[in-house]
Amino acid sequence: MSTNPAASMSMAELRAIAQPPSTMNRHNAEHWAGPLYLRKGSIYLTRYLFLPSGMTPNAVTWLMVFIGAGGAAVLVWPSWWALLICAVLMQLQIMVDCSDGEVARTRKLYSPAGVYIDRIGHYSSEALLAIGLGVHVDGGLGSIDGWTTVGALTAVAILMNKSFTDLVHVARAAAGLPKLADTQAETVMRVGLLAKLRGGLAHFPIFRVFISIEFSLLILLLGSIDALTHHHHVLRGFALIMLPLALVLAGGHLLAVLLSSRLRSEASATPAGSPPTPPAARKA
Repeated sequence: MSTNPAASMSMAELRAIAQPPSTMNRHNAEHWAGPLYLRKGSIYLTRYLFLPSGMTPNAVTWLMVFIGAGGAAVLVWPSWWALLICAVLMQLQIMVDCSDGEVARTRKLYSPAGVYIDRIGHYSSEALLAIGLGVHVDGGLGSIDGWTTVGALTAVAILMNKSFTDLVHVARAAAGLPKLADTQAETVMRVGLLAKLRGGLAHFPIFRVFISIEFSLLILLLGSIDALTHHHHVLRGFALIMLPLALVLAGGHLLAVLLSSRLRSEASATPAGSPPTPPAARKA
């Protein structure tokens, strides 16, 4: 019996199963680059690599974890090429991250472990990127100094910020409340002035600086400027402002959660009769 359920499917049929509107239109779980271009490549990885190989969705997610960690680790090499390789690997990481859910939906293999491993991948890569950049601007593993400390402290702030999202689901589950619907309405703050302030900041999504794709592309750009000018001031300047920016974003995120309806029992929940979101397809 074939282990590739897509062997007899057309690409259109596979997309209908692996990339349904319920996945492509998620408010928080789908990275903007997904529908723009990554999903266009991930479906080919799914069809011609992961499904024929018989890899489970969780195995694909583990591959995503290692690609992300590798992309951050290469930054310890104090070279412009390290920045380029990092940016390429972070693109590949998110493309593989798209594929794990596509494999899960096609093979109908879902498990909470997929969510757990996925979170490990995003937590680790985004924190390790900050540390890797600190080592990079310090001059590599042989000259670790203050910039590495700054990167490590930034990584702690990044982890705190990410945990504030996941802890909402932990708190609701502990209180016996249903799972939140993945809609923009649930993130609206209840305090008028703060809601307006957050609405204005929404036009400047600074938080994306710390997401792996955006972070890697930004440091590639800044590192390229340094390479052209034969200095390290731009990349070091970015490393310097990362820490206070990460702390401000974490504090603002915490405030936004506490002042929204996400921790209230009347918050909108996923309809009981709606099809479940495949765990391995969820994104951080």
